[in-house]
Amino acid sequence: MNFKLLIQYDGTDFHGWQVQENDRTIQGELERVIGTLNDGEVKVLGSGRTDAGVHAEGQVANVNLHKSYTPEKLRNAINGNLWRDIRIMKVERVSDEFHARFNARSKTYIYRIVNAPVMSPFLRRFAHHESRPLDVAQMTAASRHLLGEHDWTAFSSAQSDVEMRVRNVTSCTIETRWDSIAAANVIEFRISANGFLRYMVRSIVGTLLEVGRGEKDSDTIQTALVNGDRKLAGKTASANGLTLHRVDYN
Repeated sequence: MNFKLLIQYDGTDFHGWQVQENDRTIQGELERVIGTLNDGEVKVLGSGRTDAGVHAEGQVANVNLHKSYTPEKLRNAINGNLWRDIRIMKVERVSDEFHARFNARSKTYIYRIVNAPVMSPFLRRFAHHESRPLDVAQMTAASRHLLGEHDWTAFSSAQSDVEMRVRNVTSCTIETRWDSIAAANVIEFRISANGFLRYMVRSIVGTLLEVGRGEKDSDTIQTALVNGDRKLAGKTASANGLTLHRVDYN
């Protein structure tokens, strides 16, 4: 039986999604727990990898089990054996052909920034701190150049293990809201695409932050997209501000 899992996690204390021999990972934790419930090894297939320190509100995975469970019973059994920084929010029985990665149509990430002189300790795990003033209007104008299909070599890791680096960014919005706990403005970058390369969202945000501080302009972003020159893009933003918000399927 093939089950689709909707997963949330605080990625702070994980070394990313993918199984690593000596480190705690999301996939590793899930395979350990579900394997015990299945009385044998299992392979949990995620919609994509998240890096160390990155969070998820809507990660999706699927797993095939030979033992019979109702979705609710499986969800409760998994959660009962996981540590509290990861939870299965929903389980669905799906067709044997469903694959969380290959069937994904688009993904949306949110990057959160506390733009204030002081960072609230309540948000430090889930948002990046930027104490310098940011020009949101300039960042928004620059973000429009990122829409559409581009080669994202300049905005990805050199160690990315993919041959084709063209992705289609369908939405890139920047919103500011007041957060009463932080007593400050929180800026949210919301970016959707048909797929992402390693560090791509964090590189986009890091570049837009430099635009917001007056250190880069829109022309530099356009040149980086055309030339694929990583040096023209901004510094990669920290992992803790990034959250996988949702994965969409047909």
